[in-house]
Amino acid sequence: MQTSDFHFELPPELIAQTPSGERGKDRLLRLDRRTGAWSDYDFSGIADLVDPGTLMVFNNSRVRHARLYGIADSSGNRAEFLLISRVDSPDCENGSLWKAMARNAKRHKPGRTYSFDDGLKGEIVADADGSLAGTEFRLVRFNRVVEDSWLDKFGHLPLPPYITREDGIEDADRYQTVYSRTVGSVAAPTAGLHFTPEVLASLDARGIERAEVTLHVGLGTFLPVRTETIEDHVMHEERYEIPESTAQAVNRAKAEGRPVLAVGTTSVRTLESAYDADKGFLPAGEGSTGIFIYPGYEFKAVDQLFTNFHTPGSTLLMLVSAFAGRERILAAYDHAIEERYRFFSYGDSMLIR
Repeated sequence: MQTSDFHFELPPELIAQTPSGERGKDRLLRLDRRTGAWSDYDFSGIADLVDPGTLMVFNNSRVRHARLYGIADSSGNRAEFLLISRVDSPDCENGSLWKAMARNAKRHKPGRTYSFDDGLKGEIVADADGSLAGTEFRLVRFNRVVEDSWLDKFGHLPLPPYITREDGIEDADRYQTVYSRTVGSVAAPTAGLHFTPEVLASLDARGIERAEVTLHVGLGTFLPVRTETIEDHVMHEERYEIPESTAQAVNRAKAEGRPVLAVGTTSVRTLESAYDADKGFLPAGEGSTGIFIYPGYEFKAVDQLFTNFHTPGSTLLMLVSAFAGRERILAAYDHAIEERYRFFSYGDSMLIR
């Protein structure tokens, strides 16, 4: 299929730049994946749209405050780094060497040093392997261990590039899900941003089962498919973990014929990556996945999907198109645009079943 098959025109004013006034006070478009019929709802009533006995699977990954602003010691110019992952090295204290992405990477070469808040110093010691669709990585050695607790205080949340402002105080709360617990993502699993404790309680009261996985969202979630044909695109690997309790819950639901509803595309990718279709079994454990789901894919574990509205030409749009059909998804998006739904990370939601 052509990448251009997944483009659509979106008025810029429908790209949500801020969260809604109150978490959970969003709109929801329900789409029937078999007929293409849609209906408009308020998200707060989602429990009434999900059948009792359904198993909902949430991604509990928490966004790391991974964006650092510093000063280049040689020039005095502002420098920006996005910390991707810690790197083990016998020459560095564990947690002091990081793989990072530098803005305007050509300016940032090995040997350059930088000053950050709270006396933190950093030096680029090498280019890092792993060019990702035109981005360039660096290995940065800091003068001390950089803990997540330090990043929570001095780092910044890496908001997606279509949000054209720097992160603020409100984002520290609203760009995390209320059930996030395991730090490691560079972007939020945004479908979960809608849920409040009250909505979760309403799901429980209706007899809807809940379980969690962890998939740490990587840089690839920000990137459009740049190849002419989608089959040529290569996904960025992401780490995931499936607890034993979640594996048992999914296997029990499948055995009993109850639907599995994935909350967000990251939950879909986790379940579909790990599920053994030959055995009809989801194992517990950890792993990494570069699964790319696009039309023609046959879903093994996931029966229903709750998700946001996604960017044109993205792998996320291709995934939901695989789930419900490209024509049905784009028709639903046309309706959402006409009805002035808000799009992307801080936007409104869809329930596809």
